[in-house]
Amino acid sequence: MAHYEIEIKSLLGEEANAMALKERMVALDPTCVQVTSSKQLNHYFEGGDLDALFEATHNFFDANQQQKFQHMVEKGNNFSVRTRQKDYEVLLVVKASVGEDTSSNGVSRLEFEEPISISLSELDDLLIKAGFQYQAKWSREREEYSYKGANVCFDKNAGYGYLAEFEKVVEDGV
Repeated sequence: MAHYEIEIKSLLGEEANAMALKERMVALDPTCVQVTSSKQLNHYFEGGDLDALFEATHNFFDANQQQKFQHMVEKGNNFSVRTRQKDYEVLLVVKASVGEDTSSNGVSRLEFEEPISISLSELDDLLIKAGFQYQAKWSREREEYSYKGANVCFDKNAGYGYLAEFEKVVEDGV
């Protein structure tokens, strides 16, 4: 059964706007609680060869993760490749559109976001060897809340302030 992620992002700007939204969420849903917080470093890449990236990284993943990554390489297009350090965990993030949409905001897309047992700089080096170049590097502090059956993330991003991301995963046919 397919799962679909519905995601809405809103730039809040100032901290006061983020605080007001959090207060309103608690007023509307008394069970609203913060579930996690993290500090993240995010590196976005462009160019490169996704087949070469798969070859360079597949041994770090189990069979299910390898299959998921390989499926994305075969079926997706318009790839977006990122590396992330979330507190002490390093992740490889690949998003790909299905059809003619873009990987960044398409209606249908595939996502691969898996931990990897090497440092962020070692992972970045593997991407560079696979022909990718840095596009952007940025950091954020993230708080995640449970709200009315959805996840709501508040990000404090270096350079442009606060952002809210509402996210819900639904099953096919819902």
